[in-house]
Amino acid sequence: MTEMRIVSLVPSVTETLSAWNRTPVACTRFCERPDLLHVGGTKNPDIERIVELAPDLVVLDAEENRRQDHETLVERNVAVHVLDVRSLDDVNPLMSALADVVGAKWEPVELPAPIPERTRAFIPIWRRPWMALGQPTYGASLLSRLGVTNVFTDRGPYPTVELAEVIQRHPNVVLAPNEPYRFAARHLIELEKVAPALLIDGKDLFWWGVRTPGALARLAVVLQGL
Repeated sequence: MTEMRIVSLVPSVTETLSAWNRTPVACTRFCERPDLLHVGGTKNPDIERIVELAPDLVVLDAEENRRQDHETLVERNVAVHVLDVRSLDDVNPLMSALADVVGAKWEPVELPAPIPERTRAFIPIWRRPWMALGQPTYGASLLSRLGVTNVFTDRGPYPTVELAEVIQRHPNVVLAPNEPYRFAARHLIELEKVAPALLIDGKDLFWWGVRTPGALARLAVVLQGL
């Protein structure tokens, strides 16, 4: 059987396909696979280069990628598979469906029972302007399963906010991921004007698929002290 030629335009998918031994022939520059051919970013893929590669399949995500790029690929007669992961509960069915398409096997993630609220959190994802993780999003869903109530549940998935507004929502903690904005120790003084702040691994919050079980375990450890 000829190996399937897959282009992944989603970092989570690239990581998952690699773990399944279905390594893409190309991916984005954000996929952390410097050994693979890169075909642009998630928001600006090189469509012409993708078409030249004659892939059997291009994998996209409705949130990560642009509708216009999907439409262009379809117009160019490129087979596409679109995921739409907005919740922890989406992971098992959507990864199982992807596995079926690429001839792999998905071992379902055993999701933990929901934990009662242990804290209220502000999760910044950008600075200048400030943006927050809202809902519906995979990251907020994952944290909710671990007992973290997101203080922004009423403004869509990624609202622009002001720190004064954040303070008025009375979070107990700031969980600052290192992506998409690279929050680091130097930002903690500013963030601690809102609430005590912790740095967390952004990939555990935003990359789903084979990373999900480990992300749940690692974040549970981080949150134990709250």
